[in-house]
Amino acid sequence: MSGKASRRTSRRLGKVPFAISALLLGPALSGCILGTEHPDLNLDVPATYREGGHTAADAHVPAIDWWRGFKSSELTSLMDNAQIYNLDIAVAIAQIAQADAQVGINGAPLLPSVSGTGNAERSRSASNGSNLPLGTTSSGASFSQFSLGLTASYIVDFWGKNRATLHAAEESATASRYNREVVTLTAIVTVANTYFQILAAQDELRVARRNLAAAERILTLIKQQFAGGTASQLDVSQQETQVATERAAIPPLEITLRQNMAALAVLVGRAPANFAVKGGTMTQVAVPRVTPGLPSELLNQRPDIRQAEAQLASSNFSVESARAAFFPQIQLTAQTGVQSAALASLFGPGAWFYTLSAGLTQPLFDGFLLESQLKQAKGVQLQNLQAYRKAVLSAFSDVEKALVALQQSTLQERLEVEAVASARKAFEVSETQLRAGTVNLITVLQTQQTLLTNENALAQVRLNKLLAASSLFQALGGGWTPTGQLASVQPQEAAAPAAQ
Repeated sequence: MSGKASRRTSRRLGKVPFAISALLLGPALSGCILGTEHPDLNLDVPATYREGGHTAADAHVPAIDWWRGFKSSELTSLMDNAQIYNLDIAVAIAQIAQADAQVGINGAPLLPSVSGTGNAERSRSASNGSNLPLGTTSSGASFSQFSLGLTASYIVDFWGKNRATLHAAEESATASRYNREVVTLTAIVTVANTYFQILAAQDELRVARRNLAAAERILTLIKQQFAGGTASQLDVSQQETQVATERAAIPPLEITLRQNMAALAVLVGRAPANFAVKGGTMTQVAVPRVTPGLPSELLNQRPDIRQAEAQLASSNFSVESARAAFFPQIQLTAQTGVQSAALASLFGPGAWFYTLSAGLTQPLFDGFLLESQLKQAKGVQLQNLQAYRKAVLSAFSDVEKALVALQQSTLQERLEVEAVASARKAFEVSETQLRAGTVNLITVLQTQQTLLTNENALAQVRLNKLLAASSLFQALGGGWTPTGQLASVQPQEAAAPAAQ
């Protein structure tokens, strides 16, 4: 090889490290113009709750397994099964996998793209006999071409468009995780409420059957008095009507009981035909003690607030990505390989080649596409901002309403217990006097109806109390992770995007 050719080869080899360095430095230059614009949250956070306000020192926040506080082993078993087999939770988990995959898709443009190529070609040129003497022929030339190569390209994300898109996908993935917590909390609270409705239906059925037995017992007594001539046919007919009315009240309660059992089966991922609930009575279910702390603590405990927060952060990055699309796009491309007409000399010293290129693309006019995309991103950002504010206010409202319902239903239960005790005593006295013949049937019917009404009201009040307790746990965001463990248990989820 001559000295001139050697110097030319050295210059070519010297350009290769430059190309590789440009491709490697591209990610370092990417995102250096990434913005930090975030909207003003302007949240209205009260200092304490109006109903049952407590400070952080005397608050009794929900435990992680808050449902065990109801002291029902069957309810605890149903809660555990729901967290494993509930299909809504399974769907939410599948959505997390999709969101994580989208993070990988959006992060791919931040890395160089490298592809390998291989080609083998055999060609033959067409013969041309127009200038040859008559009767002679000429065959075309045949030749081969072999090549192996590598192509690398990279778009320098100097303005932060691709990095902002990646951050938006990461925040969306975080939101999907909070969505799973929202779905899980909703599912287990629905399990608890459905189970409480089953217990209430069983209690009301016991009341209805007990009143039916009392009505039948009085009917037997009236018939005996009618046979003895001390009661009329009207008295018998009136009591028969009462018995029929009590008997007709049972089927609607059976409908409520069985339909709630079927609904509960779906919540735990079972077919209703293969599922059974023992149930019991609401008097065996305890109401856990829970008092909320400061309203500001709710912002870190409610998964729906954290989900709305992550969605807002995702839209912030989407705005930055749409804004960066207005700036030029810089692309680096490098190609190298070997090429030869003979396979044996493919890796010879003269077969090597390379190509280096750098390009810049600047949008000039696109029919206002980029401008419209930026406006759309800002609209989504504003929508998520308002949704976040509403989620915060709704959370405070949910806690206040649950506290009111729990306090007043507890008071109402105590009053209804007294009313039922008085009504039962009045009915027992009237039944005794009816046997002695010192009171008429109308008085007995009135006292029996009063007892029935109060017993049904007590069952409904107890159901409302249990539903209010489960609603309070839901309003508080389920079980609370201890403050000292929050950062270690969920380091990614603990970071509040809105705090940026």
